[in-house]
Amino acid sequence: MHLLLSEELVEIKNLARQLAEEKIKPVRQQYDETGEFPYEIMNYIAKSDLFRVFIPEEYEGMGFGITGMSLATEEFSRVCAGIALGYAGTGLGTMPIILFGSEEQKRRYLPQIAEGKRLAAFGLTESDAGSDASNIKTIAKKQGEYFYLNGTKQFITNGEVADIYIIIANSNPEKGIRGLTAFIVEKGEKGFTFGKHENKMGIRGSSTVELVFDECKVHKDNILGGEGMGFKVAMKTLDYSRIGVGAQALGIAQGAYEESVKYASQRVQFGQKIISFQMIQNIIANMAIKIEAARALTYTSAKYVDGGGKDIARVGSIVKTFCSDIAMEITTDAVQVFGGYGYMKEYPVEKMMRDAKITQIYEGTNQIQRLVIAQEIIKRGCEIKDMY
Repeated sequence: MHLLLSEELVEIKNLARQLAEEKIKPVRQQYDETGEFPYEIMNYIAKSDLFRVFIPEEYEGMGFGITGMSLATEEFSRVCAGIALGYAGTGLGTMPIILFGSEEQKRRYLPQIAEGKRLAAFGLTESDAGSDASNIKTIAKKQGEYFYLNGTKQFITNGEVADIYIIIANSNPEKGIRGLTAFIVEKGEKGFTFGKHENKMGIRGSSTVELVFDECKVHKDNILGGEGMGFKVAMKTLDYSRIGVGAQALGIAQGAYEESVKYASQRVQFGQKIISFQMIQNIIANMAIKIEAARALTYTSAKYVDGGGKDIARVGSIVKTFCSDIAMEITTDAVQVFGGYGYMKEYPVEKMMRDAKITQIYEGTNQIQRLVIAQEIIKRGCEIKDMY
């Protein structure tokens, strides 16, 4: 699969894999059990310059875009998808600035993110606004040159640990989704606090926290893309970042596959290693087939998007849906290969199964993604526009 990657991208992938093996794997169970955020790991990632991967070169990054971010996310997630989210969640929170930020905003924030000094987060979801982003209740009241934010964001990755937040709020409720505006809000602003810390089934090494706004004062210069552009900012950001979710799911699937092959090569039943049984071979072969398909789809799609592809909503939805479904299937099969041991926390595949589930849910459930794909099909008739 390295035929799809440049020498520089292969180096990024290998560096991320080395860091995952040496720094993440020894502590993944600890962070899964405690639910603490892995600050130390984020520092290692920063020192390795991997936060620079997805930042444009003119802002002290490497300029490898979605492709570079996806490769690093895949390798981190192969070992621990929860810890990987500190990195991938920062990519998500940074993407609106890259796509819609003014020159001044980019120069103010992107170099700090590239250096790993400041993490980022994306605040879209609310209790009544999950799949239906048009139902956002957080209000931004305009008074002169300032807006005052009031409301609560829910299930926010990197909540409380980030320093830079992109918040989607309604600055003109009468206009519906055309009244949504995207704001850059920094930690420490008066009226910006944190609420519930979620106790999650999986990805427990990530921070998922409510963001609470009570008359939080934000200057108009912190608007991204212009007033009333919030829905476009949010949707375009997710179009790009869903490929990163696909990469996370791919990494989880790869990790579960590797653990399954290793275990089946050691476990003896009925006087022979279970990998010699045709039923086990069939499971492992199917894992390998689906992972290779998912990897080819992810890499090709990431390069297509970075190359200026136009129909990225369709592409991102396909990658996210396919890879997350594969991850859920493969991790479930991995637990089955391990048998009773697979259900025990002593072995990593039960964690991988728990981690995989969220990839089918966040950044747009797979049911919603299939609607997006279907709408594109209806628009185009029977045409399937390829990426080659």
